[in-house]
Amino acid sequence: MTTESSVNRPPLPLTIEHVTTAWLDAAINSWTPGAGITASQIVEVIHGTCTKLHIRLERNAAARAAGIPECVVLKGGFEPHSRAMHAMHGLEVHAYADVAPVSPLRMPRCYFAGYDAEAHQGIVIMEDLRARGVTFLHPQRPQQPNSVVHRLSKLAKHHAMSWGGKDIEPGGRFAFAPDYIDGFETYGASILTPEVWRSYVESSRGAAASVRFHSLDWMRGVLAKLSRHSKIVPRTLLHGDTHLGNLYIDIDGEPGFFDSLPHVGPPMIEIAYHICCALDLADRRTHERGLVAHYRDALIGEGIDPPPLDALMHQYGCYLATGYLIFLVNAADFQIEAVNTAYTARFSAAMLDHDTIGLISALP
Repeated sequence: MTTESSVNRPPLPLTIEHVTTAWLDAAINSWTPGAGITASQIVEVIHGTCTKLHIRLERNAAARAAGIPECVVLKGGFEPHSRAMHAMHGLEVHAYADVAPVSPLRMPRCYFAGYDAEAHQGIVIMEDLRARGVTFLHPQRPQQPNSVVHRLSKLAKHHAMSWGGKDIEPGGRFAFAPDYIDGFETYGASILTPEVWRSYVESSRGAAASVRFHSLDWMRGVLAKLSRHSKIVPRTLLHGDTHLGNLYIDIDGEPGFFDSLPHVGPPMIEIAYHICCALDLADRRTHERGLVAHYRDALIGEGIDPPPLDALMHQYGCYLATGYLIFLVNAADFQIEAVNTAYTARFSAAMLDHDTIGLISALP
């Protein structure tokens, strides 16, 4: 089922109170005909960028036979900021409805995904990973390089799936995915203003970054240059948000990915973002080139002819700036201050190591 179809889909609830047993029954049945929900209980509500409802279900025999579990997570826009961020919710719906079924990335099993552009709401019902006993990663617990190697192999397979192909062009099956760099223009309209920018620069995360990266005019120029540059290098469908808070290790040891926000852009945006988020500063300095080389070899193994390693490292150094921007101005409602500060520090250090200012300055 694609997100554009509304056949048999119930109207999406805009409040938690409207997530009733009747609605859950209709939603899950629209994806799995015959699967019935006879009772439900919301056992936990977690507020954030998206609201997460942990729900216990009583299921009929058809639902149990179809693999609908007792415990599920419903994600949707139930916060004061949610209507303004409906496009993000829509992308996550696409991730589960249109990308997960064909991607080699391991993602949570999905039992409903719907988006209503008029109501500015997106809802996903997925398995409760906690019930399966997975290990969730955390931004304040950096990973070891060997764990990153395994994850980069999976990302290479995901990127190879659409590398430079028609699927990411207008009319392709992933045409819904917006441009990664150009998306900052919309997102930054209310953030890349002197007053708001100054408030972040003067925060603890700003203090964790080099003052060389405190200039708003510089950042605006960076986005303009990277937008142009991103159109002339290989492009692919990205997971869109591979920081540690969106990753897990499954019970069989395989890496898992959730909270995907599909975008189209240079794959090195995702690789630089993931490596810099995942590793401690000292480990990143020692291992990053080897990790990028491993990713490149994995692409070759998938039949892709990637750019030379030096060219990939050049892109890596440039695109560190997008990760820095994300966490410098990330609202405290979305990630706690300690997480925003840790990531800002990691990206700032990497940008100094790679002379990101100089690399981007030399771009046309």
